[in-house]
Amino acid sequence: MSFVSYILNGISLGSVYAIIALGYTMVYGIAKMLNFGHGDVIMVGSYVAFLAINSMGLPVPVAIVLSVIVCTVLGMVIERVAYKPLRHASKLAVLITAIGASYFLQNVALLLFGANTKSFTSVVGNASVQLAEGLSVTVVTIVTVIACVIIMIGLMAFMKYSKAGHAMLAVSEDDGAAQLMGINVDGTIALTFAIGSGLAAVAGVLLCSAYPSLTPYTGSMPGIKAFVAAVCGGIGSIPGALVGGILLGIIEIFGKAYISSQMADAIVFAVLIVVLLVRPAGLFGKNIQEKV
Repeated sequence: MSFVSYILNGISLGSVYAIIALGYTMVYGIAKMLNFGHGDVIMVGSYVAFLAINSMGLPVPVAIVLSVIVCTVLGMVIERVAYKPLRHASKLAVLITAIGASYFLQNVALLLFGANTKSFTSVVGNASVQLAEGLSVTVVTIVTVIACVIIMIGLMAFMKYSKAGHAMLAVSEDDGAAQLMGINVDGTIALTFAIGSGLAAVAGVLLCSAYPSLTPYTGSMPGIKAFVAAVCGGIGSIPGALVGGILLGIIEIFGKAYISSQMADAIVFAVLIVVLLVRPAGLFGKNIQEKV
């Protein structure tokens, strides 16, 4: 039964990676920017939820909503201050700015909350559900997977049926043509950052519920692994983020269980290298010819 248990844990971890990867895949797919500060938005969301529950005594649903609101606003501020002035700059300038934004958020968190690890209380409790003899699954795992599926379905429906979703698709294809058609490109990109950052808050709460420790560096490695998931699935593809995240979660858990817990991260990045060698655009990505 341990094999099945590892698969369930991998799907749970992969669901968190998938939710985080959505932020990367949407921002890159629409704005053609890599937001490496995204992982630290997860950390901010986790701290907001932690303080709301433990210091302010707010109910869990209210704390989660507050965390989502704070991260949504933070994402829009980051876009306006750090990325909007670089909309037509070189990719290197955007990359350096993204890394700077990441370190800025980490150091602000260090200043405000200190380096000591906080013990995060699970927002859904620590109960388990018995599936079979010798096989149980935690409520956190169930909630994480269900939340991931709901978010994916909701986001795909939003992109397909809403006016804002159509605007995002138009901007992703050709922002210049979209602007000529009357679409507010700046507002659409800001909305993309807002959605991605709001989802990062949800992912942070779920991640810290499953792995209940919180530091200013909590979001760094999950953020990088979610970026790997987005690239493996095909950056810019919403289904790709889901498949890439779950595959990566399963590979990581099996790597820890059967190979070495110290080598698990190396295995994840080795998978990225293999996927890029075999399918440079990712599993669901499209090879797009550059217009000259």
